Amino acid sequence: MKLRYIFIIAFFFIWNNSFSCECKPIERENMVEVGLKHEIVFYGEVIKVDSINRIYTFRILELFKGNYNSLFIKQKYSGNCSIIPSVKQLWIVYANFNDDKTIEVSGCSPSTGFKPYGSDSMPPPPDIKISQKTDDQIKALSFYAWDLKFENRNLQDWIYQLEKLRIYKKTQKEISDKEKTKAKLEKNSRYIIISLIVNIVLFLSLIFVILKKKNFVK
Repeated sequence: MKLRYIFIIAFFFIWNNSFSCECKPIERENMVEVGLKHEIVFYGEVIKVDSINRIYTFRILELFKGNYNSLFIKQKYSGNCSIIPSVKQLWIVYANFNDDKTIEVSGCSPSTGFKPYGSDSMPPPPDIKISQKTDDQIKALSFYAWDLKFENRNLQDWIYQLEKLRIYKKTQKEISDKEKTKAKLEKNSRYIIISLIVNIVLFLSLIFVILKKKNFVK
């Protein structure tokens, strides 16, 4: 338990010093709409963390948007605005491609881990004014309450986004199936028209040959 609060406090200082990006807050109802403006959207799992080179490898479990055929994709940290998925866990990721086919995950995107720890999506802990008489246990309970509240909100956002993305994927598939069916019908129609034209030409040619033979006999 103590390690968790040490991590939170340490994160607070890291967050204050390194996260200089100013991002507009995104309401839960708009998260997916904002996220889908990115080039690739997927639900995946962090399977490798290279903290030296700052490269993080995801295994894609479900692709919602983007032309990408591999099961694995790498994120390259490129600045203070990038998310750092330092904990191996499940993620919903909205990202853009770099020139080398790695992705850039902005801290201003609604990308989020199943647990808020190990990413820049986690806000700093509350500012608790401590007097000399304040008991350590009360302070620990205050952090614990804040911790649970943020975890609950993060979980609600996570489930909401995943459901909306699956609805989006289903809708896109239905649109794609309709377009394919329409294209197939149009293709079949062209074949039918061409076949009719060919048959008419052959029929007229046959009549012409028959008439020519009759005139020759006379």
